[in-house]
Amino acid sequence: MEDWKQRISINPNVCHGQPCIKGTRIMVWIIVSCIANGDSVEDVLKAYPSLTREDVQAALLYAAEMTRERVIPVGIDAG
Repeated sequence: MEDWKQRISINPNVCHGQPCIKGTRIMVWIIVSCIANGDSVEDVLKAYPSLTREDVQAALLYAAEMTRERVIPVGIDAG
């Protein structure tokens, strides 16, 4: 999906500047958290009917891109 950047908006006046799905107040982190907690895409779409499957995919792609920017220490595996 190449147009994921067109589906995410950041506006300091909307949701305190948190990344949201464009045209909504649904923050990317909420979608990613739902998926990470075991909800299916269908569950997310049911909970947030204004979202599309492409919106959910855009949120996941945004999150993946964010992991390139910052490393959060989680401990070192000594093997």
